[in-house]
Amino acid sequence: MTVLRLRDISTDSVVALLERYGLRLERVADGAPIPGSYWGEPEAGLVGSTVYARGDTPVHSLLHEAAHLVVLPPERRAAVHTDATDSIEEEDAVCVLQALLGDALPGVGAARVLADMDAWGYTFRLGSARAYFERDADAAWAWLQRAGLATPERTLAPPATPL
Repeated sequence: MTVLRLRDISTDSVVALLERYGLRLERVADGAPIPGSYWGEPEAGLVGSTVYARGDTPVHSLLHEAAHLVVLPPERRAAVHTDATDSIEEEDAVCVLQALLGDALPGVGAARVLADMDAWGYTFRLGSARAYFERDADAAWAWLQRAGLATPERTLAPPATPL
């Protein structure tokens, strides 16, 4: 399975989604190094409130890195460069949030994000990202609800206040 790449979807939709959370997308030229990429190219990178991505960056990677910034208060975002957290609870919540963000992008959706996570090599106790999302992520869902990022119905909550 080929994962969905940034070049395959509307960049304008990604920009609009990130702007809802006070974030910025910076497109990097094809073949150029991606600033703040934890795993290296073509994975998305983070520096401050900016998510860096090339056309060949997997959408799930871009959404994962963006989700790391979404869960942080704006004052903590400024210090982020490459590695956003060492918190297991936050990482778990980010894995759920990236799928919810996928639902907010036309032509993407949570199901595609979860399938791409599996294709890329994420590993979960129940064997798939979808199983984790649906049956094994209660603590992550609770974390996101406390943060005001997910509803009790397990959907993406709108940002509390426009940033």
